[in-house]
Amino acid sequence: MSAEIYRDAWGIPHLRADGARELAYAQGLVTARDRAWQLEVERHRARGTEATVLGADSVHWDTFVRRARLDDTARRCFTALEDRDPETADWVRAYVDGVNAGLAEADLPVGAPGRWEPWTPLGVWLSTHILFAGFPAKLWREEAIRHLGEEAVGLFAIDGPGTSGSNGWLVGPERSATGAAIIAGDPHRFIEDPGVYQQIHLSCPEFDVVGLAVPGVPGIAHFGHTGTVAWAITNAMADYQDLYEERLRRTGDGGVESLEPDGTWRPAHRHTETVEVRGAGPVDVEIVETARGPVIAGGPDTPHAPAPLSLRIPPRVTGDLGFAALLPLLRARSTADVDRAFDAWAEPVNVVLAADTEGGVLHRVAGRVPVRPAANRTRVVPAYRPGHEWTGWHETPDGALTDGVAVMANQRGVAAPLGVEFAPPHRAHRIAALLAGKEKWTAADMPAIHMDTHLASAGPLLDHLAALPDLGPEAARLRDTLLAWDRRMDAGSTAAASYAAVRSAVVRRLAAHPAFAALTAVPDRPAVLLPWLALTPRIGYALEHLLRAEELYGVDRPAEIRAAVEEVAAREPAGTWGETHRLFAWRALPEEFDGPGLSGDHDCVLCTSAVPGVTDLAARGPAARYVWDLARREESRWAVPLGASGRPDSPHRRDQLPLWTRGELVPVVTDFAQLTKETDVRS
Repeated sequence: MSAEIYRDAWGIPHLRADGARELAYAQGLVTARDRAWQLEVERHRARGTEATVLGADSVHWDTFVRRARLDDTARRCFTALEDRDPETADWVRAYVDGVNAGLAEADLPVGAPGRWEPWTPLGVWLSTHILFAGFPAKLWREEAIRHLGEEAVGLFAIDGPGTSGSNGWLVGPERSATGAAIIAGDPHRFIEDPGVYQQIHLSCPEFDVVGLAVPGVPGIAHFGHTGTVAWAITNAMADYQDLYEERLRRTGDGGVESLEPDGTWRPAHRHTETVEVRGAGPVDVEIVETARGPVIAGGPDTPHAPAPLSLRIPPRVTGDLGFAALLPLLRARSTADVDRAFDAWAEPVNVVLAADTEGGVLHRVAGRVPVRPAANRTRVVPAYRPGHEWTGWHETPDGALTDGVAVMANQRGVAAPLGVEFAPPHRAHRIAALLAGKEKWTAADMPAIHMDTHLASAGPLLDHLAALPDLGPEAARLRDTLLAWDRRMDAGSTAAASYAAVRSAVVRRLAAHPAFAALTAVPDRPAVLLPWLALTPRIGYALEHLLRAEELYGVDRPAEIRAAVEEVAAREPAGTWGETHRLFAWRALPEEFDGPGLSGDHDCVLCTSAVPGVTDLAARGPAARYVWDLARREESRWAVPLGASGRPDSPHRRDQLPLWTRGELVPVVTDFAQLTKETDVRS
């Protein structure tokens, strides 16, 4: 055989091949067969050609991708990979060949399939993660400091609306009922249809791995179990991308020059690209790149505020996206192997947990973070002044288990030296407290942690409510209901719905207060970056900080909270939380979909994120759940929000949705004798 495709009862692909290259071809083929439209959209997103199929709404994204030169960076990184690691480059080519073979069979809803290039998987990886480090938050800090002062940075310090988080925890052998470690968790991302993670099983004589793959990228990068070792990651919240304020001018021959730190003007790269737009005219985009990096906002014709901005990212500097880690991860047999593999990791910068069947455990940060002045990490810095250069790379920290467990939930922990803003500690503290409540754990116990709905961040608002005197009778009854509430954001809870309504009313009132009026103006920045600059979501996510501060720019918080409670109390009685807190999955093309009501909230372990003050809908949440059992891999479990297939006619398009909503998991099957063979593959 060259390769074989099998399926389990949930339509999850299980692939078996003669070697790693044949397996990569089969992975690309089956991914294209299951998710052709998703792969086509991802290819366009990576190249900055999404508007050719999705129309004018995608021009802003395409313009950003072109100006940031993501496709060119992916091409550079693949060329460098061919030199540094020809085996991995050839393996990536085999995956791409499989994708192209599968797309040749596809019938797409819009247009015909395009051709994947060898660097397209690197482009998909880069475009998927380019906003993970939250560099637009530096623009928010500039605005907040300009209008409110330096103290605003701490008040609003919270992971921004576009960052991605996760939960993950490792139960060491001494805390496991079997004597072997357990790793569990769930990555939090925007929920997309089809999903951003692909359950898959890859088997050849060298390795046999189950895990969650990124569609469009070969191997299993983030969450995998080889039988003898398993690993998982969360976003480390590290800061590794810089924004520079540039001074640019045009030359007589149509070129562009940039002012350098030494006071001289030097030529910048310049060319023009055209974004084709479905249903509209083309858009020309000027591409400029200085010695710092591509100019993503403004240009030589916008010399005054807001000044042009260049973006400096590690792979543009090094020509390395970390793909050299992917094959060693598949071949790993121990935590030492996983550790060595992640030494080659580049981005996004992650916290890693791993455990093996010999009792080994691993807790570390992986990725590339530049050494540079502190100002670079927090603000936009001037390109034309010395002192803001990158001078090397940080050593990535190691962590350790505490009382036999390790928890990673984007908090200020092992990655603290590398970041600026982290997620609130509530999820991490809650997971640790739940794990401390029981001495011995099994894989079957883990879904209860996945689905925990306690909302610790409700405390400051409830404290303010308790201190309000002389409320009207309806508002007093509402206050009493909330003070008696168990602080669980359960879908069936009316009290949770009432809390969310009061919270949103408080957020809206604060956002409308004159103290913050200057921050309501929409800055003249690329549309892709504006979610980080929107005031209402910023207040919603930072509400507990704003309510706990000793003083808030003269805002009478008790009066605003009183007005919010009276406002909510005067409405019709609230229904349940799940009536408004519903799943909202992104789709490239509009489609009728009545998302289920969800438990959870942004700061719950069950992190189904509403945007307080804006919407109760949950566009972000657990993009997968997993439990890796090191005692018996077949006791491992997993689930995704929708299903294994992106085909509209497949019974496995959304068959996991009811389980995911309830917190149930699908068995991980690794015995090919229990699977159904679908086809042979010849590469």
